[in-house]
Amino acid sequence: MDHTSAERQQVTGTANEDAASQSFGTVALRKPYLLFLGEETNPLKAKTAFGLRDWAAESCIGQTRMPGGTVDLGLPELGPAAAVAAGARSLVLGVTPPGGSIPPHWSRLLVAATEAGLDIVSGLHTPLESVPGLAQAAAGSGARLVDVRRPPDGLPRATGKRRSGKRVAMVGTDCALGKKYTALALARAMRGQGVDADFRATGQTGIMIAGAGIPVDAVISDFIAGAAECISPAAAPDHWDLIEGQGSLFHPAYAGVTLGLLHGSQPDALILCHDPRRTHTVSWPDYPLPSLKDAERLYLEMARRTNPHARLAGVSLNTFAMDEATAQDALAQAERELGVPAFDPMRTPLERAVAAILG
Repeated sequence: MDHTSAERQQVTGTANEDAASQSFGTVALRKPYLLFLGEETNPLKAKTAFGLRDWAAESCIGQTRMPGGTVDLGLPELGPAAAVAAGARSLVLGVTPPGGSIPPHWSRLLVAATEAGLDIVSGLHTPLESVPGLAQAAAGSGARLVDVRRPPDGLPRATGKRRSGKRVAMVGTDCALGKKYTALALARAMRGQGVDADFRATGQTGIMIAGAGIPVDAVISDFIAGAAECISPAAAPDHWDLIEGQGSLFHPAYAGVTLGLLHGSQPDALILCHDPRRTHTVSWPDYPLPSLKDAERLYLEMARRTNPHARLAGVSLNTFAMDEATAQDALAQAERELGVPAFDPMRTPLERAVAAILG
């Protein structure tokens, strides 16, 4: 999603304020980043680029586009060589093309970037080494090819055993509602109040922001709940993990990953994310969205399978496309319907939501 300049200023900063490097597994992502936008014209397909701009602004040195691309992050337009001269160390693929695969016509620019010395960082399904000429170029320049969407080997199956520490799961009535932004904003707000809290990443963009995590949509289904246990391990009794959500229990394609995350994370509290403008699942017009009460009922039923004390702590609304009056009406209605604090992490205070989480 795009945001105004004021909103961007509000959220600038990372979940981990280390300005030197971020790690994923044993690989440190080298910064600053040049964000690659391809020929994308739809901002919703550039969630990775916008997420990095909004939450790791100090690490984003510029953007580069292909002919026809209109998505604009408001960053300097730089080619690979100019970006290297300005200090960039990695080219991050910031858009998701159809099918999540790297189009063949991107290969020339990616090879050029690698020859210039830039690492290539990708969260797409296509392994970077399969791009023609890219592995050879990387070997010649010493650049690295980093596939973030490759889960670690040897993930265990879930144990279902309760573990110490506390957890908040972001869940939604649909996909692409702001679950990641909600978790990041709440984690930062809680730390601002002196609470020991961490954002836990489950998708490629979150991993690039936080520097660690597991891309659960690339995990074999039998091990998703186990991956969730690994993402939020045992911790100090007063430590909180804010777990980035994926998919939706109401989504005809992505309900499975949501359920695995829910069972494995064993959340003490849930934050229900919703877009009040939507009437049906995005791109699935035959599947109407549930009411907030129906969503609450099903999510709590499923969450209580592994944590009988799970509760709804708040509802996060994506009101980006609404004027102030309409947004406030939507927030008030959601709060009346569910009886918990309603907020938009990008435009409203979070003190009441944090208080509800802490109980």
